[in-house]
Parts: sequence; structure tokens; C-alpha cells
Amino acid sequence: MDPQQVQQVRRFNRLVTQRTGALEDSYLRRGRPLGEARLLFEIGASGADVRTLRDRLGLNSGYVSRLLRSLEAQGLIVVRPQAEDGRRRNVSLTRKGKAEFAAYERLSDGLATSWLEPLSTSQRERLITAMAEVGRLIRAGSLVVALEPPGGTTARWCLNAYFRELAERFEMGFDPTLSNSATEQEMTPPAGYFFVAWLDERPVGCGALKLGERGIGEVKRMWTAAEARGVGIGRRVLRTIEAKARDAGVKRLRLETNQTLREAQALYRQEGYREVPRFNNEPYAHHWFEKRLQTTHAPRQAARLGADRDS
Repeated sequence: MDPQQVQQVRRFNRLVTQRTGALEDSYLRRGRPLGEARLLFEIGASGADVRTLRDRLGLNSGYVSRLLRSLEAQGLIVVRPQAEDGRRRNVSLTRKGKAEFAAYERLSDGLATSWLEPLSTSQRERLITAMAEVGRLIRAGSLVVALEPPGGTTARWCLNAYFRELAERFEMGFDPTLSNSATEQEMTPPAGYFFVAWLDERPVGCGALKLGERGIGEVKRMWTAAEARGVGIGRRVLRTIEAKARDAGVKRLRLETNQTLREAQALYRQEGYREVPRFNNEPYAHHWFEKRLQTTHAPRQAARLGADRDS
């Protein structure tokens, strides 16, 4: 890693923490630190599940429990066990808590305005555009692509979302039973591998590698959730599949796609796939692609491949 880039990130972090007031023990002068104020915001007017709060903010359970106890002692929240599962807890704002939430909303708007007001119109646009890009890139850095069992709950959720989107976008709809096969068995080691992309502790994409004969592999079930597009999820999943294919001794990767999936076609071309003549009878395909891989490692044993995790 370039040391100058590391130092620039550190300078940026110091500037942001100072300008946002994160260093103060009374954030926005409301008598509590940023951690408690942020948790109050995340609970919001509709309340939240404690486990969801913990996962969303990436905090350990002990620290979240301390924050909740403090807010509860201040009379801002109420924590109750869930009726359907006593092991889980819901947290909601009291009347006093809702008033504090509204006060933080007003003050936060004022803080944002104080950043923008001294700038010219063009400078404001540059700052907002830069913030959006920084946000996308920071989110991209937290992306994790991991092996998942294709018959598991997460994989099924991704695949169902993928099938629904194809049915909406394809002119003739989409029926997975009519498409070329990518069964659970074909996506389970050693026959194949199924990957899920995780962002902010949520599954936001998937893709599969199906191993064939004569050193040929197929890319299947490539999907990215609409709300998570723009951070490079499809590219990361595709490169993860390629890395696994190389480890498995694959020499050529193939895939097919529908004419309506223009963003997918652009990605494949950018990643070195070239369009080739039809090589299968996929009824929903209009374009067929292939990429020759440079195998850098000898094939590993399936057990070890199945235990790998891409981060």
C-alpha cells in the first residue's frame, strides 16, 4: 500500500471527526457523546430490534448494551423482549426520546448547512458529488464475498430475488425450470461453488461457478441487488469466481446473457470476455462470452476449496 495514500486517508479522517464534532463529549451540545446520539438516531421514530442495531452499526453487544442502559437511564428509550421470541429485544423512543430525536434532526441539518453555506454554488456541487463518491468507495471497501451453500437460506433468498428481477426485465419473462441447469448439486463443491456478496451485514449479490469437462467452467447466477449497485459488487463477484476457477484448473470460462442486461454485457467486456458463437441452447440468451484464464496454481483439493473464504 502506498504510504502517501494511507496518510491522506488519516488526514481526511482527522478532518471529518473534528468538523462533525465527534471528538466532543457533548455532541451537538445535547449532553451526550456521539455514540449515544447515533444510536438514538438509528432507533428512530419507528423503533428497532437490538440485534439489528448492533449489526447495522458493526458494534459489539457489550458496547451496545452500555449505550442502551445509558439512554434508558436518561428516560429516552424503552427496551422490551419480543413477544414471539423472548431472547430478542425491541427498543423504542419515549416521548422524551422523540423530542431529543427531533432536536438532533434540527441541529444536524444546521451542521450540514454550516458546511455548505460558506461555499459558492459550484463548490457546493463539487463537495456533494465528492461526498457521494467517497461514500460509494468506502462502502465498496467493506464488501465481502464468501462461499455459501446453494441450498441455504441466504442463497435461496438471493436466487429468488434474481429470478424475480429477470422475470420483470426479460420480454418473455423468466422461468428457471426452462433455463439451462444450475442446480444445487452443480453449485456445490466439488462440482461448483456458490458465492454471496455481503455489504453492511446484508446479502446484496451472488454468482456461481459450475465446473465442466476439458478445463471449461461456466459463470452462472450473476446478480446484484438494485439498491446496492454502483459499488463494484458484480466485478468483485466475477473476479472471485475467476480466482476459484483458476484454483480448480479451469482454462476457459464461459457465460451467456440476455440482450436486456446491458450493464452485465459491459462488465464482461471490461473484464476481458469476448463474444463468441452460441455454445449452448439457453432459451433466454442472446449473447455468449468466453475468457481464457491463466492458471497460476495447481488444482487444490475440494475440501480445501470449500473452506476458502474471500474477503
